Amino acid sequence: MTHRPLEEPARPVRSHPDDTTAAFWHRPPEPGRVDPAVLGALLHRHGWRRRGGAAGRYGRWTPPGPGGGGTSLLVPESRAFPDSDDLLGEALQALTRSGTPSAREVLVALAVPSDEIRWWRDAPTGPADSPPWTVEEQLRTAARRMLLAAALATRARAGYHGARHRRGAAALLEDILVGPAAGDGRLTAFVPVVTGRPLAVRLHQALYAAREAVDYRRATGGMDVFDGAVEAGVSRELTEALTTLVSGTEGARIGVEWAPAAGVPRDCVAGAEPVEFSPGDLPVLREAGARYLRREPSVPVRITGTVVRMRRPGPRGEGSVRLRVIAGAEVPYVRITLGEEDYRVAGHAHLVGLPVRLHGRLESRGGFRRLTGASGVAPVQVEEAERDRLMKALREHTEKGVFFGEACGGRECD
Repeated sequence: MTHRPLEEPARPVRSHPDDTTAAFWHRPPEPGRVDPAVLGALLHRHGWRRRGGAAGRYGRWTPPGPGGGGTSLLVPESRAFPDSDDLLGEALQALTRSGTPSAREVLVALAVPSDEIRWWRDAPTGPADSPPWTVEEQLRTAARRMLLAAALATRARAGYHGARHRRGAAALLEDILVGPAAGDGRLTAFVPVVTGRPLAVRLHQALYAAREAVDYRRATGGMDVFDGAVEAGVSRELTEALTTLVSGTEGARIGVEWAPAAGVPRDCVAGAEPVEFSPGDLPVLREAGARYLRREPSVPVRITGTVVRMRRPGPRGEGSVRLRVIAGAEVPYVRITLGEEDYRVAGHAHLVGLPVRLHGRLESRGGFRRLTGASGVAPVQVEEAERDRLMKALREHTEKGVFFGEACGGRECD
């Protein structure tokens, strides 16, 4: 778990990977910023075909598909010749005007050096080979869950993350750009190398570990290999994402391709084949997810947080409290059942705008959202400015009647 002293100032908001990255996503890069070798590698990756050209000077590239014969790009092989910048500028403008989906993907990968993650689903199609809306939505849902599972694995290795590390993982996804789903059941995500390469590497390794674990289970009946796969990033969250991806299909694949401008990361290989999963793998994936949920232990923690809700059935006795976590656990909120005295201390601290600190065990059941065995509840002194902010929040929420359950007949006043 991550602990930060209450007195320590909050870390500044992480900036974008590049001050101009947001703008680069939406316009083609300047010719002077483009490496001809990188452009050629991206064209080849996205299905463009080289059809001759002056040897040693430039290549002529045509887009994929039967309709690409009328369009071509002249791409220099290097900057060794005076007209290389002119050729690059013309090629980039032609890509910008092209209606080919692969042209947009090449421009995106040039704008910000990015590792590319692709998903394919062999799902039934509707009339004119068009996929139903639900099929495309399922593809996007599975991709989003898989990216989140990989982001969580960069924060910590766990068989089941639950509500832990969600804020940090979600922040890691902010820079990822996902392209439109193609009609062939394919979806591509562009992960900037500067901020997202650890995510891409973790997903790459976790997928291969999951594939090996599923094969081992189907061949031998043993599940122990899934325990070791946690170190590679496999988790309940990943098995659930794979289940969503594969369900209702004849099979699915996931591939990771590294940004040509950044090269292949350490402990990874270039040109690795996509990892495939089939409907026959679904029982094993579900079994592994249940195993991860069952075996993840509770965690002892020392939490500091502010009371945001209190509830008990009467004026005396124990009651439940909801805390917004400030430090001590990588979850945004926890629920706690407190005895009468601790409940009173928490209520008084809340009324005067102070956080409380306490000990307990964060239970895996319910996603690490509940603290059990709580003890040592005590107010925590904070600076005057922070106390004023907390009191302002108290007044705003009190006007909505959301805090003290006794005032609502033992019910939470939502």
